[in-house]
Amino acid sequence: MPVKPVLYIILLHAFLLPASAQQVRLVTLDELERRFTAGGDTTYVINFWATWCGPCVDELPHFEKFRQTFKDEPVRVLLVSLDARSKLRGQVLPFVKKARLQNEVILLNETDQQQYIDRISPEWSGSLPATLFVNKGKQLRRLQEREFTYDQLVATFRSLK
Repeated sequence: MPVKPVLYIILLHAFLLPASAQQVRLVTLDELERRFTAGGDTTYVINFWATWCGPCVDELPHFEKFRQTFKDEPVRVLLVSLDARSKLRGQVLPFVKKARLQNEVILLNETDQQQYIDRISPEWSGSLPATLFVNKGKQLRRLQEREFTYDQLVATFRSLK
């Protein structure tokens, strides 16, 4: 292959690479719930976290590894940031980029904290981290208020089957 086409391909790749960076969308609780409803027999593992929560940040790599381990199964990992909407550009996006998160990351676009906590689970105190396991097909909805290790996350997921 001549040098010019190779150089062109390298430059094109270099310019397109930043476009594939992880996005963080603002999503309401209603939009999130519709995803579960449409999920059929998919199990959703929804981790509620924030950039200011040390235990949340510590467990994020376990959710990344979990996604890789179960990539061929009907399971989706959603990382739901509870950071303030005003922190999206200045803190959440830079954090997601630096951490190289591959799971889908959304920022919950709700203003009434107590209302969304109660809707997610009446048993939820609101503490972080918290992880919700949902499978509409199996009528499963279970919240765990705790920090997970990778092995604990896998064991919890397998116990739901």
